[in-house]
Amino acid sequence: MIYLDNAATTPVHPDVLQALVPYFVKNYGNPSGIYDIARTNKEAIEKARKIIADSLNASPEEIYFTSGGTEADNWAITGIIQKNKNKKHIITSKIEHHAILNTCIHLEKLGYPVSYINVNQNGIVDIDELKNAIRPDTALISIMSANNETGVLQPVEEIGNIAKERGICFHTDAVQAYMHQQIDVKKSHIDMLSASAHKFNAPKGTGFLYIRNGIDLEPFMHGGKQEAGQRAGTENVAGIVGMGKAVEIANRNQKKDTVYVRNMRDYLLYLLENEFPGIKLNGDRHKRLPGNININFPMHIDSSLPVLLDMEGVCVSGGSACTTGNTTGSHVLLAMGLDKQKASSALRITIGPQNTMEEMDMTFDKIKKCISILSY
Repeated sequence: MIYLDNAATTPVHPDVLQALVPYFVKNYGNPSGIYDIARTNKEAIEKARKIIADSLNASPEEIYFTSGGTEADNWAITGIIQKNKNKKHIITSKIEHHAILNTCIHLEKLGYPVSYINVNQNGIVDIDELKNAIRPDTALISIMSANNETGVLQPVEEIGNIAKERGICFHTDAVQAYMHQQIDVKKSHIDMLSASAHKFNAPKGTGFLYIRNGIDLEPFMHGGKQEAGQRAGTENVAGIVGMGKAVEIANRNQKKDTVYVRNMRDYLLYLLENEFPGIKLNGDRHKRLPGNININFPMHIDSSLPVLLDMEGVCVSGGSACTTGNTTGSHVLLAMGLDKQKASSALRITIGPQNTMEEMDMTFDKIKKCISILSY
């Protein structure tokens, strides 16, 4: 098997697995307890909190653990809106993950106005439109750091500056970008940031929300006093420890891995563009995550290409894993101006540091084989 769907999820790093296993079988105490194995677990949680905070230039008390990116996104949006009595308006973009879009749609049904900003043909948010959308009652701007389908990087620092100047809370969904790009929440004036552990070689079911000191959010879950009373429920100690370890590893290897992954991506893209003249890379060629290829082939290819590649042992996707089975086409590619046929037949290849150049050659051969079948 050649796994090239790292935007959907990543394999747990062996060192991460080794670090978290004891918290299932030996250090199993409830971290809210008063005895030794409970205190040990509490200390492990706080160590992970500090590692994550340091990676963002944040303070440990600004990191709140969640079950993943979707929960963090939901909490950021609903939490700020519920605390604002006079400001109800939300600004987001048309290319956000559905954790953002569907939360906004739900709030619209409850009477909260939402502005959905367009993107250009390269998939980058229209800054002028965003500025013009700001109203006196705007409570929140939520724009993702990197798109989950195209890998396109958004002008987060510029948006953060705009939000700060206007006194508006700024949230970014950094699920795809965190640990694949350097993020400084102070430099970029980010008030809230969502991340998910399984996107950077840690377990599924774990994530966090960064909330800048001074931002007042309604608690997401009511119950005990965990997470400073903001997110009740017994902590997922093993997941949190694993996430902290994964951040530690990614921080150490980020520069090296970025170069390695980008070289593999550029090599595979070179092979594809030479074999299929007229192939289209969706999204800005340069302002994108290092491992992302999102393409349309020049000939008519239907959405069965990922299925054929799976039969050949290559794992890729047609877009976001959360929208598998969607026949209307990618909302991201439609927003970028692609027609419905192209938006529903794009191929997303996302490469990770565990992949090899040999796999790029093998993948290229498999794609050629599958294309010849589909275009026969």
